[in-house]
Amino acid sequence: MKASKFKYPLIVLMVVFVYVFASEFINKDKCLDSGGSWNSALQICETESFSSVNLVKVDKSEAKMMLFSDGKLVREYDVVFGANPQGHKQQEGDEKTPEGTYSLDYKKEDSSFYRAMHIDYPNNIDTANANKRGVSAGGFIMIHGQRNYLGWLSAIMQNFNWTDGCIALTNDEMDDFMELVSVGTEIQIEW
Repeated sequence: MKASKFKYPLIVLMVVFVYVFASEFINKDKCLDSGGSWNSALQICETESFSSVNLVKVDKSEAKMMLFSDGKLVREYDVVFGANPQGHKQQEGDEKTPEGTYSLDYKKEDSSFYRAMHIDYPNNIDTANANKRGVSAGGFIMIHGQRNYLGWLSAIMQNFNWTDGCIALTNDEMDDFMELVSVGTEIQIEW
């Protein structure tokens, strides 16, 4: 009878394990079919070389972040957001990711999360709108990796929205992102 207590958690772990490994093979096939080369370490599709990333686009409805160099897609990541991802961030604590055009204005290596890059939210319009409502617009919105020392949980954590409004990647993806994206790069976030 005691063995049955562990039946369901083991089934859940097996399903997660199969999902993680099956998704790599599916993504690899899509990549190779499109003419790219598969990077197994990052689990990303690499296309031909490019000069530099000059635009980051985030599609919140698809939970995707894409890096572009002169209009050409060079990377695509699966991302997660805050608990209430739909809609523009209105105030501090609403667990929403802002929508609109911003700039990535600095890198942070001493974050509570594995590496981070700051989004320059709020802008003047965000601040004015929050002031009209008598609330704080919030801030400190980042693109970051997993919480420090918990990167090993990313296969689970990247399956649901868990941030307070930030955009989260796996730690390996965050390393790739930080290498490719420079401070000052434009970011467009939309639903």
